[in-house]
Amino acid sequence: MSGKEGSSEEPEDRTGQLRKGSRSLSVEEPGFSKGTADVSQEASDALEEKPSSPIYAPAPGRGTLDSASSSGSKPKGDEETNRQVSEASPGDASPRSKPETAQNSSSSVNETTDSQVSADLLPCPQIPEENQQGLDLESDNFTVHLEAKGLQEFPQDILKIKYVKYLYLDKNQIRTFQGTDPGDLRGLEILSLQENELSSLPPEIQLLHNLRILNVSHNQIAHIPKELSQLGNIRQLFLNNNYIETFLSDLESLGNLEILSLGRNKMRHIPDTLPSLKNLKVLSLEYNQLTIFPKSLCFLPKLISLNLTGNLIESLPKEIRELKHLEKLFLDHNKLTFLAVEMFQLFKIKELQLADNKLELISHKIENFKELRVLILDKNLLKNIPEKISSCGMLECLSLSDNKLSDLPKTIYKLKNLRKLHVNRNNIVKIVEDISHLNKMCSLEFSGNLITDVPIEIKNCRKITKVELNYNKIIYFPEGLCALESLYYLSFSGNYISEIPVDISFSNQLLHLALNQNKLLIFSEHLCSLINLRYLDLGKNQIRKVPPSVSKMVSLQVLILYSNKFETFPVELCTLENLQVLDFSENQLQTVPSEICNLKGIQKLNFSSNQFIYFPVELCQLQSLEELNMSQINGRKLTRIPEELSNMTQLKNLDISNNAIREIPKKMGELRSLVNLYAQNNQISYLPPSFLSLNNLQQLNLSGNNLTALPGAICNLSSLREINFDDNPLLRPPMEICKGKQLHTIACYLQRADERDEKILEKTFKIVANNITETNFVFLCQKMNLPISDTDMPTKSTVSLNERVYQALVKWKMESNNLPLTAAALKDQLVRALTMIGAYEIMDKITALNLFTRAIKF
Repeated sequence: MSGKEGSSEEPEDRTGQLRKGSRSLSVEEPGFSKGTADVSQEASDALEEKPSSPIYAPAPGRGTLDSASSSGSKPKGDEETNRQVSEASPGDASPRSKPETAQNSSSSVNETTDSQVSADLLPCPQIPEENQQGLDLESDNFTVHLEAKGLQEFPQDILKIKYVKYLYLDKNQIRTFQGTDPGDLRGLEILSLQENELSSLPPEIQLLHNLRILNVSHNQIAHIPKELSQLGNIRQLFLNNNYIETFLSDLESLGNLEILSLGRNKMRHIPDTLPSLKNLKVLSLEYNQLTIFPKSLCFLPKLISLNLTGNLIESLPKEIRELKHLEKLFLDHNKLTFLAVEMFQLFKIKELQLADNKLELISHKIENFKELRVLILDKNLLKNIPEKISSCGMLECLSLSDNKLSDLPKTIYKLKNLRKLHVNRNNIVKIVEDISHLNKMCSLEFSGNLITDVPIEIKNCRKITKVELNYNKIIYFPEGLCALESLYYLSFSGNYISEIPVDISFSNQLLHLALNQNKLLIFSEHLCSLINLRYLDLGKNQIRKVPPSVSKMVSLQVLILYSNKFETFPVELCTLENLQVLDFSENQLQTVPSEICNLKGIQKLNFSSNQFIYFPVELCQLQSLEELNMSQINGRKLTRIPEELSNMTQLKNLDISNNAIREIPKKMGELRSLVNLYAQNNQISYLPPSFLSLNNLQQLNLSGNNLTALPGAICNLSSLREINFDDNPLLRPPMEICKGKQLHTIACYLQRADERDEKILEKTFKIVANNITETNFVFLCQKMNLPISDTDMPTKSTVSLNERVYQALVKWKMESNNLPLTAAALKDQLVRALTMIGAYEIMDKITALNLFTRAIKF
């Protein structure tokens, strides 16, 4: 773990290599769902801070057991804020589940059609058996679910069923509607084909007059047929994640459209006729190639949510004031240098996201945003925030990370409804006492600033659940935080704290505590009173031992103690039965006690860069272990791996890189769960036969070793996705074959090489059989332990000498296959034996054969 900070995310384990976060608008039922109905309520709900379980949390990333720290001094954005408050925002959309509710449909629940009634009385037509599982015949509607069925064409047989209204064909490989009779689709109200391979929509789509929702997102569509504009009943249209460059210009017939998603396409312009969509409420145009804010957008009278994230917009038109009903506006990741003053006439705005622009100033007209609940201004060039922000009395989330702020306006503490205040990576020197007025505060983040202390008055913010103050200049642990009864997440990485106060014992709800990269000399006994703590990071301090009272930390799941001063492994830790992740890297450990086997639930261990005299065989008793890091890039080099390693049958990730290991254990193949093996920079010269039984192996790094040959059966490792054999003295196959890191290429070469070597061995046998003398044959049998029977003796045998020699050599080869040895290795043994008995004439002929075969281009 290094001092580098990461994004501010909910706790996850330090081994994490996954990264999350995407803004999505999903339609669970036809009609409005997340991001379309009550946008302010969604944003408000996202502000709730609740602990997750398990409580693995980010910490500065290093090695196999690493991930990102909570926050820090380097500008990486306030990702968690953006993610949580915008989960409801327009983006990728996916109507997937139930039919539309009465409130959002065009007809009432009581208006049961004749076709629906008669559907109960009619017999169901025969349906192919493979599709019956996806068919849901309900009493008042017919829904067909055929998601992820491997379909390559439109399922025409299904369409023979009458009254199909809702058809879901997501996540297949459908490329075309070819062969489908549009007449069979006329009753459809919902058609979802997202995540297929469609390159276009057929003109006949205009016949689907009843269609209310069409989702063809995540396809390869480049052109929208003009016939789509004839779908007069369409209310929700999802075309995001395609290759669309232009949208329809004839939009008058789409007057009922309420949701239009065109995000992540290649659009440079928006048609001037867009205001024809008089009922449009949600419009998503994120991540296109728009260079200007299209004025036509400003004349959509019912627009509630507008997403223009990830474009190239430099300014806003004054006509933006016409969006009288706009509640959510997303303009993240553009090139805005200023905000048109007319924007502050959007009196109903509730969520405004402007992260990652080039804004230097926010107008005092922000006081007009009386309904504003979420304001995201991360990654701009702001040096101050106007005092008038105090007029935004409904504001719940304010994120100002990665700007140039040296202080906050005093009036900010009048925002009585503020629940999230994130000001990471600025130049803030002080948190003022007035913070006590923010008594609804839940999440407070001031990481990467110049703060030296935290006022005691913070104890009055009784609803705080999460505090991040990483990478500041704090010397004393803020005792005011110890009085916060709801606090569950606390991170102080990268400060100058040297002592833990006794008051921390009262933090009964604390689940996550990060104090890595401070000045701690001891593992404080006060920490041991945190019986509910699940995650504790004390890495990169100067701790030498652990108190016996650590056994009271019965809930601890993750313990990070990397880069401290430990010379012996604290046996006291072996009492922590719930421990799942332990990082002891970059210490001075030489041995591991046998008591470590008491850690029955341990899943991930990092012992890299220590001073082990030998591989701790005690670890091989940990049958629950899934990840082990024994890389010794800065430690004493291990020379061997014990055969007992095969006992760790749950092991998925093994890192033994940067050692001096000469051979891989012979029983390595028993690690059937192994997915990733990192063994680079060792002295490994061959792969044992059992290695080819690692059927789940996906990543293999053996670069920087002494391998001269790879086994021909390496193609049996069918799960391998990434391989690296660089910096080995490889002859078979030669290094140029391995540079492409393609298993198929290597396997093909080895297969052909094996066939070639077999032929050469066969010719060598014939040369020996046709040229050896009786005396030399006897000597050869003695040197090579060739199988020779009584019938082989010259006085009794009626078989010719060359036949007897050939049969003996073939039998020797068959018996040698149990070792197993390659054909090339067998030939080398035979040549050595012939040299020892002085069969020089035969040797000359074999040498000639070798020269001839080398001359042939392989």
